[in-house]
Amino acid sequence: MKVPMKKTPSTTTGDAPSELIDQKIAALGDWRAEMLSKLRALIKKADPDVVEEWKWSTPAWSHDGLICTGESYKNAVKMTFPKGASLPDPSGLFNSSLDGNVRRAIDFHEGDKVDEKALKALIRAAVDLNTASSRG
Repeated sequence: MKVPMKKTPSTTTGDAPSELIDQKIAALGDWRAEMLSKLRALIKKADPDVVEEWKWSTPAWSHDGLICTGESYKNAVKMTFPKGASLPDPSGLFNSSLDGNVRRAIDFHEGDKVDEKALKALIRAAVDLNTASSRG
């Protein structure tokens, strides 16, 4: 007997990634929803040309390649930058996944303040890295 493959929400509902992100934020319904919404707005401010995606059942943002994802956990909202180890982080935002050779992440917890200026600079650096990679 053949077992059907599990479909992701985007293939079963036909919803656009931005709608799936809206649904995710609404479903969280607590401080994590507020944090994810704030991070999403900052990403869009930092890069008006960002493309919202839905990957691995998670919000993701791209520009000439993946910039970051926005995962939600019980006690944290995590922004993972797949090329984070290659990004300058003078403000020390990265506080998670520091042992890896490639990716880095920022865990935001309830009550955390977001350093908007530093985060926008980090997002722009990720875009610049992707853009430089796509040219060469």
